Amino acid sequence: MSGRILVVGAGAIGGVTAAHLTRAGHEVVVLDADPEHVALLNEPGLLFDEFGSCSRVLIRAVESAERLTGRFDYALVTLKSLHLKAALTPLVEGDLVETYVSLGNGLVQDAVEEIVGPGRLVTGIVEWGATNLGPGHLRQTTRAPFVVGEADGSSSRRVSRLAEILADAAPGTRASPQISGQVWSKLLLNSTFSGLGAVGGGLYADVAADPVGREAAFRLWTEGYDVATALGVRLDEIFGIHPSQLVVRSAGDVPAATAALATVMSGAAATKASMLQDLERGALTEVDVINGGVVATARRLGRSAPLNAEIVTLVHAYEQGVGAPGPGAFARLAALGAGRPVSPIPKEHTHG
Repeated sequence: MSGRILVVGAGAIGGVTAAHLTRAGHEVVVLDADPEHVALLNEPGLLFDEFGSCSRVLIRAVESAERLTGRFDYALVTLKSLHLKAALTPLVEGDLVETYVSLGNGLVQDAVEEIVGPGRLVTGIVEWGATNLGPGHLRQTTRAPFVVGEADGSSSRRVSRLAEILADAAPGTRASPQISGQVWSKLLLNSTFSGLGAVGGGLYADVAADPVGREAAFRLWTEGYDVATALGVRLDEIFGIHPSQLVVRSAGDVPAATAALATVMSGAAATKASMLQDLERGALTEVDVINGGVVATARRLGRSAPLNAEIVTLVHAYEQGVGAPGPGAFARLAALGAGRPVSPIPKEHTHG
């Protein structure tokens, strides 16, 4: 028996997950603050573009915790970090959920646990990608599993049961005793390719195909890798590679890293960074818990992470209408990584 599942946030990841689980026969309710989106999920149903094949999936959805009835075994938290407190506090106050599952980007687990309380949280990562095409319309762009685990690495019935449920949305989903390593491996992926996708204005594939983008990616990945290893994290595989395979310290490392990058792109090429989707909608991004998470961790360790810091600066500038995403950002980051000076963001290049 799967139990009752609440999906908190029906954006790209949450909505696609809800569609798969609903279609598999699980009892699913979506909580989302957008009334238009909620109405469309209920009737005529989510327009779900699954790798070019479109279907309608009726999903029970509400826009307020006050409309929820009964208790849920799991709450899959897919919200952006900016909205966590507002969405989760009513659930906690009403004691509506047994176990919360953090599936957000970046280093958000501590923020979720602070809201829901100790012992109530399972950590997860999402390796696949999806795109929000507007109210009631989502597209899944890549296939890959979820990975879930207890923060302390222990085995538990709730985690193994959760993995079984989520496998109906993403085959290959597994429980991991090294979830902190998975979180940081995913953070390397996001801080590098979502970060570069956001500032460069393209898909992961566009970053990999651009020679300067590749150079920036290798430098950015290596910077984040060094922070993770200094923290003592045991990194785990992601998209078929070990994170060490994308580390470049000299020209001799480039051929092997290029081969590893091709392996990553075989699964992730079509991914469009959620931060870029936010910028295109004129919304605030999660850069502070993605690239900013690397920067903050480096600072605590007495280190620096200048490339990640530059992405934070660029994305915040774009949020304010100063500059705009484009491949020119790759050259800025590659130059910074090589120790060359970079000019101020050109204020005359603004967007609405």
